[in-house]
Amino acid sequence: MKNISPSAELETERLILRQWKRKDYAPYAELNADRVVMAFFTATFTRKESDAMVAYLQSLIARRGWGVWAVERKSDGAFIGSVGLHVPHAKLPFTPCVEVGWRLAQAYWGHGYATEAAREVLRFGFEVLALPEIVAFTSLLNTRSMAVMQRLGMVTDPGQNFPHPDVPKGSPLREHCLYRITRSEWVDAAS
Repeated sequence: MKNISPSAELETERLILRQWKRKDYAPYAELNADRVVMAFFTATFTRKESDAMVAYLQSLIARRGWGVWAVERKSDGAFIGSVGLHVPHAKLPFTPCVEVGWRLAQAYWGHGYATEAAREVLRFGFEVLALPEIVAFTSLLNTRSMAVMQRLGMVTDPGQNFPHPDVPKGSPLREHCLYRITRSEWVDAAS
């Protein structure tokens, strides 16, 4: 996987995707403690867990120039969440891979921010990093995220659903769907 130096900062019409700052820790901890935001994860995060995640995401961006960025709204500088590319650590049926993911505070849902930011992340992944494919996956119950995946032009094959190994057996969140988009599909859709 390609490294970019210096750390990339992405921009859309309404958003800036950037390296994490100290001021992002508190609002990200609030977001990670919100039971509605975290409904499709096995648990909410404590402040300590959330801060550790931010430090980890910062270090990845600092080291390779890309990753899961903090997302700031241009109009008022508000921190709205995170969107970016990640290499999953879990042993999944389709790894190794690079996934696109997002997590926004509830107040920013329904405005198209996740789709707008994720579309720019896909552009970066295909045009700058020259990735051959980007995936996304979520619990079968997470219809909101699946709708974003579909708006991005990603496609799924129900035959590729899988039990996520990090979700306990018997949990209604365990069964996941996989969405994919290749570089050639992205180029075709962009033309």
